[in-house]
This record gives sequence, C-alpha cells and structure tokens, in this order.
Amino acid sequence: MDTSGQYALAYALTTTAGLRGFLTLFSVSLAAHFHWIHPAASFAWLGHDSTMIVLGVFSALEFIGDKVPVVDHALHAVSFAVRPVAGAILVGGTVHTDNTGSLYSMMALGALNSLLVHGSSAAARAASTATTAGLANPGMSFGEDAAAVGGIVLAFMHPYVAGIVAAIFVIVLLLVARATWVIVRNRHREPALRRS
Repeated sequence: MDTSGQYALAYALTTTAGLRGFLTLFSVSLAAHFHWIHPAASFAWLGHDSTMIVLGVFSALEFIGDKVPVVDHALHAVSFAVRPVAGAILVGGTVHTDNTGSLYSMMALGALNSLLVHGSSAAARAASTATTAGLANPGMSFGEDAAAVGGIVLAFMHPYVAGIVAAIFVIVLLLVARATWVIVRNRHREPALRRS
C-alpha cells in the first residue's frame, strides 16, 4: 500500500476507533496476524496471538457493556482515555515512516480524531439519555456498532473511499451532536423561563 493509502487507512480506522476502540484494534490485530497489513517493527506486537486474544475479549465486553444502561455511561467515561490511545496505536500500526517526529505527530492527530468522534458520540448519547431516559441508547449503540464494522471493512477494502466516508461521517456526527445539545438545552431552559 502506498503512503497516501496508509494515511487514508489510518484516518478511517481512527474514526471507527472513536466509536469502538477495542473492536478497531482487534481488527488491526487480526489483519497483522494474517499478514494483510505489515506494521513497523515497533508495532509488530499487534499481530501476536496474545494481543489478538486480549483485544478480542475486550471487544466483546465493549459490545455487550455498551447495551446495558449505566454500564454504557461508565464505558463512555473510561473511553475518553482508551479511544485516543487506540487512535494513536492504529496510526503507528498502519503508517510507515522513517521520521520518528512525523510518526508521533500523526499518532497525536489520530488520537485527537478518535477523541473528537468519541466526544461527539458521547454528547449525542448523553442528550439521548436526557430526552428518552436512556431508552434510545441501545439503539444508538447498535447504530455505532454498524458504523464501526462497516467503516473497518471499507477501510481495509477501499482505504481512499473509507477516508472520504470517514470525513463526511465526522462532519455529520458533529452537526448531530450540536443539534441534539441545542434541543436538550432549550428543553431545560423552558421550565426555568416559565417559573420566572
């Protein structure tokens, strides 16, 4: 894969990591294990059996836990630390460069992208909890699962297309998160205005 393809793959994967960090890491671990991708020597551990097993277990826990009320909020809180780390590792595992400073900069950008996606998703989830008492959260979770799996598959099959789709997804997610928060804020303001 050429350099621009590696960048597109990394961007698409860091975007899906913002939704499902462990699942995306697990997919890269599988890809490295079966030699579909070839991480740099410092990230070769991604393809080891033990890494694959641990990430597979955490992916399953992430999937199940995100469907359980209260547990999903705890997961989202923990994910503010986990998902940026996943984004950084994904860049390191998919982009090849001899310039260490450049790699660290790209890893930081990958971490920020994963954090941005996760933050927007968490904001939409919090707004959903406020407006539906959490009843819509499992549906949102399944939607995130589908988006993450679809994004991962597309990233490996067509990295350039996946990069474009990821950019569009991030923009739409930001707009939805903002609109949802405006609705929630206005709902909370109305009773206060009525009392005054």
